[in-house]
Amino acid sequence: MSKQKNILVAPLNWGLGHAARSIPIIRELMQQGHHLIIASDGVALDFLRKEFPLLIFEELPPYDISYSSNSFWMKLKLLFQTPKMMHSVLAEKKVTKELIRKYNIDLIISDNRFGVRDDSVRSIFITHQLKVLSGWTTWLSTKAHQLLHRQFDEIWVPDFEGEQNLSGILGHSRKNKKLKYVGLLSRFEKREIKTKYDLLVVLSGPEPQRSILEEKLLRELETLESKIVLIRGIVEKKQTVKTINHLKIYNFALSDELEKLINASDIIISRSGYTSIMDYCKLEKKVFFIPTPKQYEQEYLATYLEDLGIAPFAKQKDFNIKQLGSLQNYKGFSVIKHDSEIKEIIKNI
Repeated sequence: MSKQKNILVAPLNWGLGHAARSIPIIRELMQQGHHLIIASDGVALDFLRKEFPLLIFEELPPYDISYSSNSFWMKLKLLFQTPKMMHSVLAEKKVTKELIRKYNIDLIISDNRFGVRDDSVRSIFITHQLKVLSGWTTWLSTKAHQLLHRQFDEIWVPDFEGEQNLSGILGHSRKNKKLKYVGLLSRFEKREIKTKYDLLVVLSGPEPQRSILEEKLLRELETLESKIVLIRGIVEKKQTVKTINHLKIYNFALSDELEKLINASDIIISRSGYTSIMDYCKLEKKVFFIPTPKQYEQEYLATYLEDLGIAPFAKQKDFNIKQLGSLQNYKGFSVIKHDSEIKEIIKNI
């Protein structure tokens, strides 16, 4: 076991994906006796506070990226917000220096927060996007990320290095001595339990697209008589659960409860975010994906998994509940390995 360290873990607040996949890392670091400081902002910070109420938490400057309800204008709106995001990165660097002094930090693990690093401390960056898809500007966004990656001592890619992998060209577009493939990062374990629900709907991601999909699905789900659970993906102070006929609705579910719900559900509707994909792979589920409009990464991953014969998908505007019948033609995630190297990697940090 490595010497006990003071470790700063900082996931990006972009939905709950980055925070969720930091959970197995945090758990393993705690198991191996390290002292942790968790830093983030917004719902990601609130979520991790609920998961680990006894840890130390610090707030980082928010990126405050907003999205258009019109998917056509989303890319342009994101482009115009680049200066604001870079300002947040610089602010992150300043706060990181303060945290290093305050807690005598020995190691930084940053999940997609470019400003959470420092030349005085070994800094690790977690990403599954070595190639950053952005339409015709993919070459530019990829190059910009590569330059930022160089500032870190190691790049951890949550995937497998070989041909059988989950991220495709996103996580396998280049070779670099700093790269380390750590296997899947999932907070869940597969349980052999009786199927209780016909369908589980897991909503997530940025507004307003999350709400747009929720409204669409609620209309579609009213036509079914199956036992259905819908998790809205809204982290609030208290969990709420309400039942409307055959539909049970949660505002959010923490890891233990969500693990039980996924294991107990026959099929799942979900965004094709990478963390969600890793979770469904670990639990060997059958999933129908609806990628967030104009999020090129999610659209690519949904297409990639469909081409592998693992899971079908539909665009948000085109989805209807009858398409769930196509799941019988797909293999599901049970055909993909789901090992993790994170325990052994952390032993040697």
